[in-house]
Amino acid sequence: MDYKQLIIRGISYSQTQSGAYALLLEHEETHIKLPVVIGNFEAQSISLGLEKDIQPPRPLTHDLFTKFIVSANYELVSVIIYQIVDGVFFSNINFKNKANNEEMILDARTSDAVAMAVRFDAPIFTTQQVLNEAGILLELEDVSKEEQSFSETVQTEDNLKSVSMEELQKLLEEAVKEEDYDTALEIQEEIKRRKKKID
Repeated sequence: MDYKQLIIRGISYSQTQSGAYALLLEHEETHIKLPVVIGNFEAQSISLGLEKDIQPPRPLTHDLFTKFIVSANYELVSVIIYQIVDGVFFSNINFKNKANNEEMILDARTSDAVAMAVRFDAPIFTTQQVLNEAGILLELEDVSKEEQSFSETVQTEDNLKSVSMEELQKLLEEAVKEEDYDTALEIQEEIKRRKKKID
């Protein structure tokens, strides 16, 4: 089957469901976006998987499963979002045994599948049919607004801008220690912004 590779464009608060997030995937060639509604825990887990330099003090469920896969001598090869039924996406995680190349396919929620994929830097694919059914093509103006709303979601509070770099590092350590990963990611973004300005 001719699968279409997707990239993660961002995670933002869901406009349609309270307390939920929207994971935005995109087919790079056509720029068709695939919005997937996910829960708060999965949103945090995906964000932490993308931010390799933030380590939670205790392993999250997806980290634990990642260690198990590696210990069992498997690798995560790819994730395939293969269908959508009544607004629910269905996904498979494809594994391969490093010793004998034996393949294993597990059914998974799309949010969990993506959270695992980012930990293995594995590609995410979908079918043309899923893109046709659930994909949205945004005009350039809408894309910039959408990217702006995503950056606003992850941007730090104004008060972080007035805090020294040393204080930011302390706040980051404290947030990770308290397992407040949303705040930790916001602080991390502020630190990155400042480092870019220095460079």
